[in-house]
Amino acid sequence: MKRKLVQWLVLLGSNTYIPGFLRGNIYKGPLKYICVPGLNCYSCPGAWGSCPLGSLQAVISTIQYRFSYYVVGLLLLFGLLLGRFICGFLCPFGLIQELLHKIPLPKIKRPWHWPRYIKYALLLVFVILLPLLWVNKLGMGSPYFCKYICPSGVLTAGLPLVAANVPLRAALGGLFTWKLVLAILIILGSLFIYRFFCRYLCPLGAIYSLFNRISLYRLHLNEKACVNCKTCRSACRMGVDPSAKANSGECIRCGDCITVCPHQALCIGFKSCLRAAAQPKI
Repeated sequence: MKRKLVQWLVLLGSNTYIPGFLRGNIYKGPLKYICVPGLNCYSCPGAWGSCPLGSLQAVISTIQYRFSYYVVGLLLLFGLLLGRFICGFLCPFGLIQELLHKIPLPKIKRPWHWPRYIKYALLLVFVILLPLLWVNKLGMGSPYFCKYICPSGVLTAGLPLVAANVPLRAALGGLFTWKLVLAILIILGSLFIYRFFCRYLCPLGAIYSLFNRISLYRLHLNEKACVNCKTCRSACRMGVDPSAKANSGECIRCGDCITVCPHQALCIGFKSCLRAAAQPKI
């Protein structure tokens, strides 16, 4: 309940520019220079801030080829402090996927493991290499992930803008159709697989996952209290076994494993909280 409250507060707090929805435009004030930690499209009519993934691509693709100290610094700060806690608590698109998954349909509880590496390939190719190397005659690239793949751009930006802006509808073409079809496929995936986009396709999640093992906010396992009952593994909807790999790159710090552990062998925080862990019953 506490996590859901935080997720809703983040979603509503970062996307409440009401005039944008009414007029079919986006906020371009000073707050737009600030990056939010989660995936939150710059072009969403209600968005106050910028998406770090879009900002990173925008800087990489400029003609000056400048290194984005601000965006990279923020990603490092967020990652080192929180890791994928951001995915579990502070990402609006993560909440959208969880709400989609609540629709009562048959679920794939143990989905495929190997496609998880796709998100790292998308990070390398579409977020870094293509904006840097695939440029026009003027030497300028494009934010290729945002332009061709990101479903958040369609659901939270494209569709609301098109609905409120009649002239914009006349300019729609094949690119919008492609992204709409892709977004529908990702929505369908989210209906059957928990956090389908986070699990397989999100480059921002890929960035934060690299910090999970070293972030200050982390999962702690009391090996003496753990009896290897695998209750935590069964409870983890991201397919992680906390008893074997407490800070896996796939862990979004949701806390489900902590709630179900019968021996209080798991806890989470900036400091080790294992002193109060109960000993296994004999």
